[in-house]
Amino acid sequence: MSKPPMPTSKAAAPAAVPASYELALDELERLVASMEAGALPLDQLLDSYRRGAELLGFCRARLQAVEQQVKVLEGGEMKTWEES
Repeated sequence: MSKPPMPTSKAAAPAAVPASYELALDELERLVASMEAGALPLDQLLDSYRRGAELLGFCRARLQAVEQQVKVLEGGEMKTWEES
């Protein structure tokens, strides 16, 4: 007797790259809130986790790029942030 075929999950279309750091952070915060609420089905939870990891990578890359630009502007050394 043969086993029934295993259900296959739908391949998710690649998610769009956020237009800005702020939009990525906003989406990430919404994903985390929905995941923490504990009401997502398992498949959606996994998809949210994957998207969150993508967004986190995007945010980290943007922060590193900005840090490099600041280093260039500051003559190669990072200076302590001083509030006025």
